[in-house]
Amino acid sequence: MLSVLPPIMIILGLIDVWISRESMMKLMGEKSGLLGIFISILIASFAAGPMYAAFPFASVLLKKDVKLSNVIIFMNAWCVIKISTLLFEIGGLGYKFTLFRLLIDLPGVIIMGYLVEYLSKNFNLNKKDGLFKN
Repeated sequence: MLSVLPPIMIILGLIDVWISRESMMKLMGEKSGLLGIFISILIASFAAGPMYAAFPFASVLLKKDVKLSNVIIFMNAWCVIKISTLLFEIGGLGYKFTLFRLLIDLPGVIIMGYLVEYLSKNFNLNKKDGLFKN
């Protein structure tokens, strides 16, 4: 953990300072649509490190008012669509298996993001309730 977390914290600090809240809301906010989904998956696919490194990123995204479904898509994509994992998987299991798994995972990641957002709205779970408190 000591080798992974310091660089991540530095990157998070830079993201927090360099990218304004308004820019994040425009790119990944409530009205971002397909662009927000694409950016969430793109950021997560280039990520490096274990899953616990994604939680600070998710916290920064929530702080910048990124749409909840895009945060969940980011978290799920971090787990299953990282390029480093895909390359390892192609080498070990073959490109057919990897492509088939990716074709299943991509829609699943997106569906899960919107399902969590739908459920959180129906059960009145939002940032103001303290569930997503930073």
